[in-house]
Amino acid sequence: MLLLYMLPMAKGFKHQAFLVLAIILLLINQSEQLESSQTRTLLRVRSLLNYPDNLSGWNSTIDFCNTEPTSQVTVVCYEGSITQLHIIGSKGTPLLPKNFSMDSFVKALVKLPELKVLTLVSLGLWGPLPGKILHLSSLEILNMTSNSLYGTIPDELSSITSLQTLILDDNMFSGRLPAWLSLLPVLTVLSLRKNLFNGSLPESFTSLENLRVLALSHNHFYGEVPDLIRLTNLQELDLEDNAFGPRFPQLGNKLVRLVLGKNRFRSGIPSELSSYYQLEWLDLSFNRFVGPFPPSLLSLPSITYLNIADNKLTGMLFENTSCNVELEFADLSSNLLTGHLPTCLLDSKDRVSLYARNCLATENENQHPFSFCHNEALAVGILPHHKKSKTPKVALAMAISGGIVGGMVLLGLIFMFVRRSNADKTINKPTTRVIAEKATTMYSSKFLSDARYTSQTTKLGALGLPAYRTFSLEELEVATNNFHTTAFMGEGSLGQMYRGRLRDGFFVAIRCLKMKKSRSTQSFMHHVELISKLRHRHLVSALGHCFECYLDDSSVSRIFLIFEYVPNGTLRSWISGRDRCSLTWAQRISSAIGIAKGIQFLHTGIVPGVYSNHLKITDILMDQNLVAKISSYNLPLLAEIAGKVGHGTSAPPKDPSTSARVTYDDKVDVYDFGVILLEMILGRPSKSRNQVQVLKNQLEAIMATDDATRRRVADSTVRTSCSDQSLKTMMEICVRCLVKDPAERPSIEDVLWNLQFAAQVQDAWRVDSHSSEGSPISPCEPQHLRVAFR
Repeated sequence: MLLLYMLPMAKGFKHQAFLVLAIILLLINQSEQLESSQTRTLLRVRSLLNYPDNLSGWNSTIDFCNTEPTSQVTVVCYEGSITQLHIIGSKGTPLLPKNFSMDSFVKALVKLPELKVLTLVSLGLWGPLPGKILHLSSLEILNMTSNSLYGTIPDELSSITSLQTLILDDNMFSGRLPAWLSLLPVLTVLSLRKNLFNGSLPESFTSLENLRVLALSHNHFYGEVPDLIRLTNLQELDLEDNAFGPRFPQLGNKLVRLVLGKNRFRSGIPSELSSYYQLEWLDLSFNRFVGPFPPSLLSLPSITYLNIADNKLTGMLFENTSCNVELEFADLSSNLLTGHLPTCLLDSKDRVSLYARNCLATENENQHPFSFCHNEALAVGILPHHKKSKTPKVALAMAISGGIVGGMVLLGLIFMFVRRSNADKTINKPTTRVIAEKATTMYSSKFLSDARYTSQTTKLGALGLPAYRTFSLEELEVATNNFHTTAFMGEGSLGQMYRGRLRDGFFVAIRCLKMKKSRSTQSFMHHVELISKLRHRHLVSALGHCFECYLDDSSVSRIFLIFEYVPNGTLRSWISGRDRCSLTWAQRISSAIGIAKGIQFLHTGIVPGVYSNHLKITDILMDQNLVAKISSYNLPLLAEIAGKVGHGTSAPPKDPSTSARVTYDDKVDVYDFGVILLEMILGRPSKSRNQVQVLKNQLEAIMATDDATRRRVADSTVRTSCSDQSLKTMMEICVRCLVKDPAERPSIEDVLWNLQFAAQVQDAWRVDSHSSEGSPISPCEPQHLRVAFR
């Protein structure tokens, strides 16, 4: 009509100008019609919701795109279209009237085709979610929490490929979770708490690589949790109050919140949980977890909430066990814990600590006698039994994963007590020159050199070690008998190494570094901060430091770095020693797994990672329980003092990809690990890069042959006590690690997975074949260890 009105006026204008103006007016008119359509849609939504109070301001004259958002109602527009709609009612809102139709409600909503975010919380919605919601094809976030929706999740939702967040908490949805959820390519949040879902989780969930939150608590799920280790972005997993179990799920180590309470888990807590450095909230309560409780969970660098109540966890606690200073809540109640309550759980008024119904030596809360925990542990098969029985394999697996660990810990304590008693009697006796000669193989001149900046791993105080602290020079002088020659272990380009014994009987290794330039203690504090954070079960961990200063200007003259002392020799001495001292095949696999975990921590547990550590088999030390520990890794303090990174006197075969280190830093350590693995398999060292490649090529050729040929190549001390599959797997890992092209080498995570597979295969073979592999720990020691304790 407007164009007809303007037609007579066109005679005074050029024809083209008139057409342009007409088109502009036509577009304006269409835009007004579009906005009017969306206004009618919102008013229709208000009508279908039975005119709730929080929408009382909506009318036909309101400019929805420019209304002030509130905590209950928000409308967001972009280029004249509504892209976000948030309507939040009050909790406990009654159901909408009987004439309400969920189908009609969604039919109205789909008239907002540009909608990307839809939040409809506590509105009294009821009925099944209709499939026509697929017409909201641009939807990225859908939140319909606290309504009374029922039925199954419609299959049509799978066609909304842009969907990133799906929250349907506190409804009455039922049935099994559809496998097509894994087909949503960008799904990052899936929250279905407080519904009636049942069945097991689809295996297809393992492909949801973008998932950050998976919340399925308070449903009726059951069975094994699928392997979620591939979900490397997963930060929150909430499975509370279901029937999952019995095994602890396989998870990635980037979790911030892990809730497994009120399920049917009956396995042990995996040691990997102690390396979850971003974990803030951990709830394992009200299950039947067995085996040792890792005290290191109390000192995880980010932990604020820890609940292990009502399980069957065992272990001895110590007063000096460390806690994260930010830990706010810790519930250890109703387990089988013994020993003394850690002092750190009581030293803060802001921290809630619950520990009743254990067997702890405290009168503050109700405790059982020690015999109760001992008998209960026996009843659930935690402690080892010595008789052969017809126990089924499931029970036997429980004994292996939980029970034997407890027994080994007890044997280890007895072993340490006897060794420490012998040391008390002989510590002041002079030693021979052999100590200094052998010590250089235990602690190379590159001991802990050149680290980089780290994250919050400093609070990892447990690991059975004292918390990191500052030592006085007087303490170190007493510990080393004033740095007597009998305490001297060796000297390299980065200082002297001494063995010391603290007043409490704890043995330490002390590195003395002389300063060439006078600098203040403050200039070294950032280095000390880094050193204090390097604490891991498979690293020789730092215990503290000490500065010696000049009196005139207070500048530093010497720095002392104190590390745990690992007395049981190098890995090489346990591989190429006499037959009766050599590690069994299962112990070699276990040592390889330990080394790989140490490398993984250096690469991923510290930010940025520590790479190119120039690992050698003589850098791997064995503790009294034959746990492998890496004694040589990079610290910038030592590199700064030396002016360059020292590599010791006996360099390993060099990685042929040295020129590619900028791109493949992590693969350099993988190559060095392959060289170590080669010696563990063959039982003899490799002295040059060429020899490594020759042996690698031989292994590669032998892998394609038969069992007998492969065994002939392996170390003679283990060739009859290893399964063919585990030997072949170890050879395959070794060959892949030694590939010349670093891009073709496996990641350390891939290496670790395959090593664990080799261990499982070996364990199963031992059970099936009743192989004993001899004594689990050989009573003899390498020659240099016996000399060191004379």
